Amino acid sequence: MENIIDYLKAERSQEWRNEIRKSMKTKERTSKVRASMPEADPDVRNKSNVEVNTGLDKDIAILEAQRCIDCPTPTCIDGCPVGIYIPKFIKKIEVGDFLAAASVLKETNGLPAVCGRVCPQEKQCEASCFYTLKLNKPPVAIGYLERFAADYERNSGKATVPEVAGSSKVKVAVVGSGPAGLAASGDLAKLGYDVTVFEALHEIGGVLKYGIPEFRLPNDIVDFEIENLRKMGVKFRNNFLVGKTASFEDLKADGFEAFFVGSGAGLPRFMNIPGENYNGIFSSNEYLTRVNLMNAAKPEFDTPVISGKNVAVIGGGNTAMDSVRTAKRLGAKRAMIIYRRSEEEMPARIEEVKHAKEEGIEFMNLHNPLEYYADETGRVKSAKIQKMKLGEPDASGRRRPIPIEGSEFVIDVDTVVVSVGVSPNPIVPASLPKLEITDWGTIVVDKDTMQSSTMPEIFAGGDIVRGGATVILAMGDGRKAAAGMHKYIQEKTKAN
Repeated sequence: MENIIDYLKAERSQEWRNEIRKSMKTKERTSKVRASMPEADPDVRNKSNVEVNTGLDKDIAILEAQRCIDCPTPTCIDGCPVGIYIPKFIKKIEVGDFLAAASVLKETNGLPAVCGRVCPQEKQCEASCFYTLKLNKPPVAIGYLERFAADYERNSGKATVPEVAGSSKVKVAVVGSGPAGLAASGDLAKLGYDVTVFEALHEIGGVLKYGIPEFRLPNDIVDFEIENLRKMGVKFRNNFLVGKTASFEDLKADGFEAFFVGSGAGLPRFMNIPGENYNGIFSSNEYLTRVNLMNAAKPEFDTPVISGKNVAVIGGGNTAMDSVRTAKRLGAKRAMIIYRRSEEEMPARIEEVKHAKEEGIEFMNLHNPLEYYADETGRVKSAKIQKMKLGEPDASGRRRPIPIEGSEFVIDVDTVVVSVGVSPNPIVPASLPKLEITDWGTIVVDKDTMQSSTMPEIFAGGDIVRGGATVILAMGDGRKAAAGMHKYIQEKTKAN
């Protein structure tokens, strides 16, 4: 992000910087308190898919924007994986020009309404805010403001479509329609390429559709962002599994000259403990996909989930929170998180843990399942649980969970969702023998261009490279890959 920061520094005069420094010392800000996000009532939302966070209104958004002191060196930009011009869009909100704020966001982020809802800003742009870095105070609510601007534009009926260059008629393929693929396709369309996105499932959106519940990210938000890409000329083909429906060689024969692989990490992991194959035990990937994408909560549909009254979700990440909160909405009387470490070590966002507690989720921290037991029909009926304690830090930097001997006990469970991680989707690597992959099944790429180390026409990003990534990190990969693909195609064209 150095080029962005240097640009913003250069366009400002020394007199301007002096004024900012003076105001930082003497000027009373209109709002000293960070805005709070309005939320739906916990006892209402835990029985429906109503969105939990309801968004800022205009007045609160303006007050929150006024908290930004427009630093001479905006370190918040450095914390954004897609390089949003954060002070610029916030200042547009401050003066009430909300549509202009949305336009600034879309210069570098094709999914602002999505990112404003699900990105961990507290670990990225907001962690780099001046208030946090220098004053040890709450940062500007950048994520809330991003969501506000994007929602305002969508609801206004005046949404703009980013400009695209004249078509170069060069065909490029994007494998997977998750955040990495959507970000790559948007940037490639802006550059004038003929872009086709191939999606294995029946709906476009990847993990944004199948992995994140509507109470966190409504489908119509995702659909709106995808429609913008269509208006930019991006084509989408669903029910198309690259590597099975057609090979990469088939696509090359159809005229595609470069490929971005954003096929994600759809292979679930399990704990390999006794009884884990009983009916009623799901991976979080299967559980959420059935419910979010296949209407499994409705018995008349073909892929039902018989969600029980005593539901245990194993794990402590955002996907575990999504799963247990989904179980509550499906009617669970007792919905539990079972996590082998303490709450302080949980990788889930603090906001998600807070929302889960408000909705009546039970937390069994420092506990771990050892075995499952079934009834006469083969469905899980109970689980043996062991208490844990924390030892010395392990390779992750977190304190290692240690079993407490003799602490085992049995609880009733009729549904278990295992959310202990995923592995990269193996279909693409298996279909390209020349592709270099790691021992973990991830594709080896140059970290700056996202280009394959062994197949120059292949670029990749997101979970298929990282093994696990946030939405915004995957989008950052997609943007870097689009730039790398452009350079590769231009150099190839010159050589020919």
